[in-house]
Amino acid sequence: VQLVESGGGSVQAGESLRVSCLASGYTVGRNSMGWFRQVPGKEREGVASVIEGSPSYADSVKGRFTISKDYAKNTLYLQMNSLSPEDTAMYYCAAADGVRTYCRGGNCSPSLKEDDFDYWGQGTQVTVSS
Repeated sequence: VQLVESGGGSVQAGESLRVSCLASGYTVGRNSMGWFRQVPGKEREGVASVIEGSPSYADSVKGRFTISKDYAKNTLYLQMNSLSPEDTAMYYCAAADGVRTYCRGGNCSPSLKEDDFDYWGQGTQVTVSS
C-alpha cells in the first residue's frame, strides 16, 4: 500500500487549499480514510475522516474543511477553506484495512483516532501566514 500526498503549499490567511492523497495497492471505497496533521513538538491530531457516508471532523475545522473520496481516481481529498495560521502543519493521509468507527450513545461516526489507521503517507506541508 502506498499513499502519496500532494497539494500542500504556502498561502495567506483566509485563502483556500486542496490536498490530495493518491492510493495504490489499496481501494479507497468502503474503507476508512482520514487526514491528520502535526506540528513540531505536538501530537498528531485527527482532522477529518470518512468511510462512505457522513464524515467526521475535528471541532477546529468544522465548517471550513471538507473531506471527500474520488472512487474513479482512487484518491482522497481535503478541501481547506478560510485557512488560518493555526492550520499550519504537516498533513498526513491515512488509510485503514476496513471500517473504523467511534460509537457513543448508539451513534457511530468515522474514527479520528490515529491508532485505528494502518497505512500512512509521507505528509505534505501546509503553511498559512497572517
